[in-house]
Parts: sequence; C-alpha cells; structure tokens
Amino acid sequence: MESTAQRRLKAIQGHLVPITHVLDSHVQTSTTASEFFHSQGYSVVLPEKLNTGKWNVYRSVRSPLKLISRLPEHPEIGTLHDNFMHAIEAFKDYNYLGTRVRGDGTVGEYKWMTYGEAGTVRLAIGSGLRHHGLLEGACIGLYFINRPEWLIVDHACSAYSYISVPLYDTLGPDAVKYIVNHADVQAIFCLPHTLNTLLSFLSEIPSVRLVVVVGGIDEHVPSLPSNSQVKLISFAKLLSQGHSDLQPFCPPKPEDIATICYTSGTTGTPKGVILTHGNLIATIAGASLTLKFCPSDIYISYLPLAHIYERANQVMLAYYGGAVGFYQGDNLKLMDDLAALRPTIFCSVPRLYNRIYSGIMNAVQTSGVLRKTLFNAAYNSKKQVIISGRNPSPMWDRLVFSKIKGMLGGRVHFLGSGASPLSPDVMDFLRVCFGCQVIEGYGMTETSCLISCMDKGDNLSGHVGSPNPACEIKLVDVPEMNYTSEDQPYPRGEICVRGPVLFQGYYKDEVQTYFDRKEVIDGDGWLHTGDIGLWLPGGRLKIIDRKKNIFKLAQGEYIAPEKIENVYAKCKFVSQCFIYGDSLNSCLVAIVSVDPDVLKDWATSEAIKYENLGHLCNDPRARAAVLTEMDAIGREAQLRGFEFAKSVTLVVEPFTMENDLLTPTFKIKRPQAKAYFSAAISNMYAEISTSDTNPQKML
Repeated sequence: MESTAQRRLKAIQGHLVPITHVLDSHVQTSTTASEFFHSQGYSVVLPEKLNTGKWNVYRSVRSPLKLISRLPEHPEIGTLHDNFMHAIEAFKDYNYLGTRVRGDGTVGEYKWMTYGEAGTVRLAIGSGLRHHGLLEGACIGLYFINRPEWLIVDHACSAYSYISVPLYDTLGPDAVKYIVNHADVQAIFCLPHTLNTLLSFLSEIPSVRLVVVVGGIDEHVPSLPSNSQVKLISFAKLLSQGHSDLQPFCPPKPEDIATICYTSGTTGTPKGVILTHGNLIATIAGASLTLKFCPSDIYISYLPLAHIYERANQVMLAYYGGAVGFYQGDNLKLMDDLAALRPTIFCSVPRLYNRIYSGIMNAVQTSGVLRKTLFNAAYNSKKQVIISGRNPSPMWDRLVFSKIKGMLGGRVHFLGSGASPLSPDVMDFLRVCFGCQVIEGYGMTETSCLISCMDKGDNLSGHVGSPNPACEIKLVDVPEMNYTSEDQPYPRGEICVRGPVLFQGYYKDEVQTYFDRKEVIDGDGWLHTGDIGLWLPGGRLKIIDRKKNIFKLAQGEYIAPEKIENVYAKCKFVSQCFIYGDSLNSCLVAIVSVDPDVLKDWATSEAIKYENLGHLCNDPRARAAVLTEMDAIGREAQLRGFEFAKSVTLVVEPFTMENDLLTPTFKIKRPQAKAYFSAAISNMYAEISTSDTNPQKML
C-alpha cells in the first residue's frame, strides 16, 4: 500500500513543469517525509485547492510547499529594524553610505560612513523626532532625492515605529500637498531647494508639526511667523538635539506598517500602498534564495528611493552588508559618478539599457568596415558560447568589450533590470558586452516589489523568470482578449499573485479605514495585476500584454501600446515613444521624442540645412527617415501589420515628470499624453485620411 506522502509525491512529480534542458530532474521526500524539493529547475505546479480545481498555481522550485516569509539563515529578522540591527552587528566597520558631494556643494572622491556610524546617526535622528513629541505610528515625509540622509531617516523610522512616506521631489506642489494631507504627515524632511515649495502651501497642510532641512545651514534656515505651529530646523540641529536627549528604540512588530508608498499611476489621484515590515522582509527573504551578494559589493543608488524597486534593493543590500554610493543628483552626470565609484552591482530600467544599446550599436555601424566586422565576429562568437552554457574566452573581452565594460566603471558583475520589459536583444547584448550576470525581475508596489525573477544560470532571454519563493502565481483567463489557460503552445492569462508579500490595502483616511482592497484582490486572496503573461517551458513567466492599457482599433484589433513602444525604443532616432490609437481609426500613430545627436548626424549626412532642432523635427524628410527606420525595427520584431505606426510626429521636448507626461517610474501617462499631443494626433490622422483618399494612390 502506498502512503499518503508517496501518493502526493507521485502527483506532484507528474505535474512538475517540464524542464526541457535539464536531465534527471526529480522531486524527493525530505527526511521528515512531510516536504518535497526539486533538485533542479525553476517552477512547480500545484492545485489551487486540495480537493478541486486545476493544477495552475506556480511556485518557485526552491520552496514548493511553503511560501517564504523570513530569511532562512536569519529567521529572527522580522522587521526592517531587525534587518538593520543585524547589519550593524555583522558589518559594523564596513563601508555603508558614500557620497561625492561635499557640504559646500563641491564634488570630489567618495567619502564613506560605516554601518556602525550610520547606526549612531540613526539613533540620534530618531531620538530627535521623539524630542519633538512625535509618537510611534506618526507619518514622516521624505521629500528629497537619493542621498545618505534618506536611508538614515528611513532607518530611524523603523527603529522608532514611525511610518515613512516617500514624496517624489519631482511631483508638483498639488500632488505633494495631497499626499501630505491624505497621510496626515507630521514631519517632513526636505532639501533647501524644495523648502520654498513646501513653505508656499504650509498653511494648507495642518498636520505638519516639524520641517527638517537636509543639507541646510542653520543660519540660512528661514524663520517662520511667531504664531506658526510648525518648527523649522536643519538636519544638523535635529541631530544635535537627538544626541543630547537619546531615547530608547521603540521597535515595530512584523505586522506594523513600515511605509505608505504613493503610486502616482497613469490616471487619477495618487494611491497610498500600505506595506508592513513583514511584507518587505518577505520579499527580500524570497529573493535571497536566488540573489546572493557580499560585503565587498558596491552599489550605485540613483533610481528614485521613493520607488519600491530601489527601496527593496536597499533592504537587500543592508542584509548582505553591501556599500551604497549615491549619485550627485544629476542624471546627466551619472556616467561620471560610475567612473568614480566603479560599482560591482548596477540596477536600472530598460529605458537606460536601451540607450546604452542604441549608442553602442550606432557607434559600431559608423566605425568602419574592419571594426564593425571585428565587433560582429566577437559578439556572435561570445553570444553562442553563453547560450550553450559554457564560459567564453577572455580574448574577446580584451580585444573588443573592455571599453564597453568601462562605461559602468569596469567592475560590474551583476546587472539588474525592472519596472518594464527588457527586449531580448538588449538582454543578450548586455550579457555579451558586459560579461556578467544579467537578471530581469518583475514586480509592483502592491507586492512589496518582487513577483518573479530570472534564475542564475538561465541564459534564455525574453522572460522574467520564476516566482519569488515568497509568493505564488496563477494566470486567469481573459476571454475578451482571447487569452486562456488552454492556449497552445503555452497557457496565457492575467497574472495573479498571492502570498506574504501582498500589501495591506490602499490608505483611505477619508472613509475612516485603512483598507479598500476589493478592486484588486479577489475573495481567495489573489491580487490581479492587470498584466498578461504566459508560461514558457521550465516555468518561466513572460509578460506579453497589459490589460489596463489595451484599446481596440476601428476594425476590432486589440492593441497593447506598451509592447509596441518597447519595440520602437530600439530605433536609433527614438529617445521616447508614445503610441496612440482608438476605436474611431484603423491605424496607429506615434509621437517620438528624438535623440538630438542622432537626428543631427543624419541631417548632416543628408546635407539638410536647418535653423534649429525644432525646425528639423518638422521637416517631412526627417519624419520619413524616422518612420522608415521604425518600420525596419518593427519588421525585425515581427509586429503585425496593424501594430505598425502609419505616421509619426517628431518632438524635441522629452517626456518628463515635470511636463506631466511620465509617472515617477517612467511610465507614460497616456490620458495626459493624449491631451498634450492632441493637435499633432489630429493632424496625423488627417494626413493619413487625405493620403488614403488620394485618387492616384487608390488606383
């Protein structure tokens, strides 16, 4: 007679996702005969319910029968405070926070603060907040860009059970005012240049009791009216007050709120995502089974700390004792900062990787026949070796790729990508040219960042890996878009997530409740992401569509504009692209923010004279050249006929948060972009209509 454990073992063995390239893949019972593990591979498929239901729930093979919520090697770490205390104890004298910017604003070599020193400053800042009467549970606003003080204040919040509320420094005054009032923020840390904005509506944010100016000098901090209820002091002053009146920690519990992250979204007012300490620890606990770093690693921080992607990176780095060097605060000087810091870890978004790819490929194309031939030979040879799983010869790195590696400082051994899909071509390019591990992940604020991540050693491009061991994933049919679990060759549907990484709800103080999750979380606890995915062999998740931004053309074809924009991003002329279409028209049009240097070089090569870049953008020859190049890129990516843009408008102005065309996570605000470019869109459709009714064209 078979035991229950043996029968279950057989059932799971029969439903494991096929790992096509792995031999002798198997499941074994543990010594307790109560758990199972898979020796190799990526995902395991389980039934959603024990008695009924499909076998459609995917979990990481690293923990198939239990979702991870604590760090396996340090289960005592349950909060962000625990995590930082662990870092101080284990890495007290190791470098932690580094900056090039001096107190007088000049820039030099990186100067470092150790974990122990950061812990001391954290104690003083937290004590200073208690000195000013802020009690546990108070919301603290962080209204400034990445710099050491940001993380120190965040650590102070964790140590004294405050709730941190990041405020994007690029948000307009109205959005900042809304968030401060919505979250009842009691103290705000800001920079001198954001202080004036804050003071302009100080009377309209009555919950604020304390404003701390980071990087400001006491003598330069303005005085407020004597009848003001708000105290305005410098960071140095708060530090001094805290040192003089040290207070014991008030450690949080795992279920306590750690942060309220406001996601601006592409429409509507910002929503406050409530994340607990347990949420954030769970996401890095799961990631720690896949991603390993060490105290000798150096990371450059330039992605917005107000975004969960960078926030989770910082929690992970503190756990491993890594050093964090901050950029100067100017993206245009990032390459200079990289050269000075020479990081070993670099995380970014596809937008930057696409620019690196386009810049290098354009340089190769214009480098002459010999250099171009050498590059292509080296690239193709190394790519084939990497795909086969072998170690490439260092010869090509010495001859061809060393200068490219030097762009990021020359020491990077890990490249991470997130926030939006990375093109397989760009992924392969990064692996070949930088000769290091390149990992793409997928996540969202509501899942404390990481939903899935590529596994080390997986050389297949074009997917976002297997589930984070701290969550499980299933695909739900979307019949109106013809996506179902029965699709061949791969099941498709809306990506749904469940597990200890899920947020606690959207902060809704106007209805006197913390939680309002019904719109996104169903009765069985599944978060519906709005993203469409499919399962590749090996249990790898691939993002293929976006449910929320889908629209239909006049002939009934569904369009996923973000997919098309990601394709066109590889065009050398394109810095940014906005694809538009609607149910009244049968084709797409594009607004392209051009790469100025590439367009100018093209004009010079064509002997085209122009007064300025705006004049060149309006030249029909330039529009035709860009559209021709976009068509070629589209054909290469195998876009379907109706997915090609039929007309393009070129603009000089980039899409930014300042002109309200981008969210802080670099996603296009589609309704705003439609309104902003409404005249250009109308003109393009009028041109297309005229062209389509041209008698000669109709013959």
